[in-house]
Amino acid sequence: MGLLDSIIGAVAGGQGAQGGLGGLLGAVTSNPQILQALGGLLGNDGEHGGLGGLTAKFEQAGLGNVIGSWVGNGANQPVSGDQLTQVLGSGAIGQIAAKLGVNPDQAAGQLSSLLPALVNHLTPNGQAPAGGLGNAGELTAMLGSLLQKA
Repeated sequence: MGLLDSIIGAVAGGQGAQGGLGGLLGAVTSNPQILQALGGLLGNDGEHGGLGGLTAKFEQAGLGNVIGSWVGNGANQPVSGDQLTQVLGSGAIGQIAAKLGVNPDQAAGQLSSLLPALVNHLTPNGQAPAGGLGNAGELTAMLGSLLQKA
């Protein structure tokens, strides 16, 4: 359970006070559907092909260095809501926004503030797990469990 322990430690340790995992707790409190959106983005069975598929989309958009910084051990580079919309497409952001009950700009903004720290903590050794992060249901359950313990 090392991965889950590292995530819990990051939240319990107060990391991510400016967005990140601390921001995830606040975002989930105000809109619990954000867990499903994140699970859908990062889950192996998600529309975007999990972390590997998301990485490929960032690379195609010329932002491979950005997502690479989240997976790697260095500082996380920020991503804007507009850049995230460019990577995922306005249709995908629109679908996420509808699930969250917010407008697309708000959805992209929320995701852009949460994804860097979340991906960073889900890849604690500076590499994506060979089998991906699991399916969306597993990932959503893990994130929910994490937040209950935080």
